[in-house]
Amino acid sequence: MGRLKSGATYIYERQGGVIYAREQGAPASDRFEIGWDWEPENNPARIRSASPDGILEAQLWYKIKEASLTNPALHEAIERVKILYYLSIEHGS
Repeated sequence: MGRLKSGATYIYERQGGVIYAREQGAPASDRFEIGWDWEPENNPARIRSASPDGILEAQLWYKIKEASLTNPALHEAIERVKILYYLSIEHGS
């Protein structure tokens, strides 16, 4: 789903709270957004999950994504969640 190409070299730039990437040698106008700065109180990485061990929600999802690299069933489940998310946005549900 990402726009980064495997094996390409990128230049990363930060401007106005937005992180951009562009391929090395490409004009600055070809850059595209890849990330954003967050205020600490709104940062999703700081939201605690309801888990008893107090693991951060973002850390949990990072571990799930990492495990999905070697677990095809988990990878497929994550892809289905992404599809459901995008469909819900598209249809306002």
